[in-house]
Order: sequence, then C-alpha cells, then structure tokens
Amino acid sequence: MTGSDMSDCKGFGRTIEPDWQGLCECILRKGTPRQVHHMELFHDFEVEEAIADRFGLSRQLDRGARDYRRRLHVAVYRALGFDYVSLIPIGATWQLNNVVTEDTAVLRRGTGRAYRDEHVGPITNWEEFEKYPWPDPAGAETLEPLEWYSRNVPEDMCLVAPEQGHFAEFLCWLMGYETLCYALHERRDLVAAIAHKLEEHFTALLKRVLQFERVKIIFGSDDMGFKTALLFSPDDMRQFVLPGHGVLAEMTRQAGRIYLLHSCGQLADIMDDLIDDVRIDGKHSFEDTIEDVREVKHTYGRRIALVGGIDVDFLCRADEQAIRKRVRETLDVCLPGGGYCLGTGNSVANYIPVDHYLAMVDEGRLYGA
Repeated sequence: MTGSDMSDCKGFGRTIEPDWQGLCECILRKGTPRQVHHMELFHDFEVEEAIADRFGLSRQLDRGARDYRRRLHVAVYRALGFDYVSLIPIGATWQLNNVVTEDTAVLRRGTGRAYRDEHVGPITNWEEFEKYPWPDPAGAETLEPLEWYSRNVPEDMCLVAPEQGHFAEFLCWLMGYETLCYALHERRDLVAAIAHKLEEHFTALLKRVLQFERVKIIFGSDDMGFKTALLFSPDDMRQFVLPGHGVLAEMTRQAGRIYLLHSCGQLADIMDDLIDDVRIDGKHSFEDTIEDVREVKHTYGRRIALVGGIDVDFLCRADEQAIRKRVRETLDVCLPGGGYCLGTGNSVANYIPVDHYLAMVDEGRLYGA
C-alpha cells in the first residue's frame, strides 16, 4: 500500500491467507515463520468501525441484526489479515466504582471514557466482601458468545480468549488502589480472601472456555506495574497474584493451548517468576520508556515469545514513513527464529490515527515478500 493508497484505503500491498497453525508455531518459537503474524489485545470499537467503513465492510452486513457487532468484529480481523478472532466480551459484568470523563479522541466515544476509582472500591471491609454480588462465571453470558464465535468464524482462523485472569487489577479495582495499599499492611486476610475468590472465578471461567476446541490461545490480561516499578511489592505479587496465573497457565498447558500474558508496567522484579514458575508462553505490552521490544529480544525474548512492541505514543506522533521503518527494524531483530508477533505496544486505542495503524499492519504484510 503506497502513501496515496493509504488515504483511499483501497487495499493492502499484499494479500495473505490466515494461518492459525503458523501463528501458534511462531509463538512457540518453532522457527522463523513464513509470514508475519499480527496480534493485538483488542481494538477499540470506534477503530473497528472506522476500518470497516474504509474497506466497505459495513455495507455487507445487516446493521439491524442482533449479531451485527460480532459480524463486524470478525470481518475487520479477516480484512486485516489476522489468523484469529478475539472473543470480546466473555463473562459477566462486574460491579465496580467507575469515574467517567469526556473522551477527547478523534474517534471519540459518546459515552465518555470510564476509569476505576483509585481511592475506594466496592469492597473495603468484610461486610462489603460478604455482600458483594460476585458474577457467575458459568452464566449464559459466557457460554453464548463462545458458541456463536465457534459457529461463525471461518475455519482457517482460530479463536483467542483475551482478558483472562485480572488478579492484580481486580484487587485494585474491587478495593481501590489506595485502599489496597493500606490493606496490604492492615487487612491482609481480606486481601487474601478476595484473591481466593478471584482465583475461583477465573479458573471456573477458563474451564468453560477450554471446552471449545477452536480456542487455541488464552490471552491473560493483568496490569501489574507502572513506568518504574510494580504496583505493589514482588513478595505480595508472589502471594496474591502470580499463583492465580500459574493455575490458569497450567490449565491451558494441560489442554494443549497457549498462555500469553498482557501486563503493563515495569515487571523486571518478577519476570523470572512469570517465565519459570507461572510458565507463560509469551509477554505482551511494551512501552519504549520502559523497555524497547527490540532490546528484549536479546534478553528474556530468548525464553518466551514477544507480542507487539510498536509503541502507542510513537504510532500517534510519527509519520507513515517513520512507522514503516520502525516496523521493518523491529521485524529484522525480533522475527528470526520465531517468537514474535507484530502489533501495537498496548492496544489499538481510538486516539491512534487509523492511517498510522493501517500503515503498521500493511508494512508487516509486505515484510519479506
């Protein structure tokens, strides 16, 4: 796709066929793949709509159909040349304390952007713990999407189950990050009880997900750090967070599937734990100010797969030529031997210019042609 083609969105510079088996082999580092495989944690719906409009995908769908949103989701992943379709959403809705602000992105969300209240969550004491309406992981809202995607996704694509195992995040969200920090000193028994309930929930949810043969990859998601450190101490991570991921990863291995982990932040203090004890197959979320994925390829990238790494801030600010150059340089370093999938450093947010994102995807499709 040339620069002029980008503005018209007439198509990509190379046609590629989905190859989910190749994707799995790449993640498992079974050799340099025949083509570049792309992976994202998710795309904001506003981005999916914009891509669908650019490629005329919406015209082929019935906007009035109950499953229009899902069919659009599948069509976008197919058009981008992905080897999979992500299952979004799965599971019941959690009752959390949210703060909503105006969305100022170009592809703005009319309902605003919601954030968790970092001061106080719905569970700050034992009474609130006992009264909290814990969602049912075996409810119809979990089973029905799995059945739909299994029936409607093309056979040459697999399914990826994202957003699994928010152990650290839900401790922060259910208690409030500020409250959790105090509780780690004053009410550790309450923190332990919440962690136990979370492990019960996510293991029950994953057990149901793994019953669907077309789900080949489990994408754990659990932000554990910020720019310079973990959200709380390594020892507390080892007590309250990592055991849950270890159980999910073991369940996934026993089922013959792949367990990836998305986690933002500086995780250096627990990276060996994640690789050697939890035994994740790959890591996602790379921010240049924390660690450049091109450098990580030569450190723990020799032990697990790396996913993403085209920094989101860079994608927002750079021009198309710089983006394409960055993609080529990243693939030159990270692709040999396998163990790398191209994608953004975090997710395809609605403030990333769509042309910039499509340039990244297109350069990946062109690479090595």
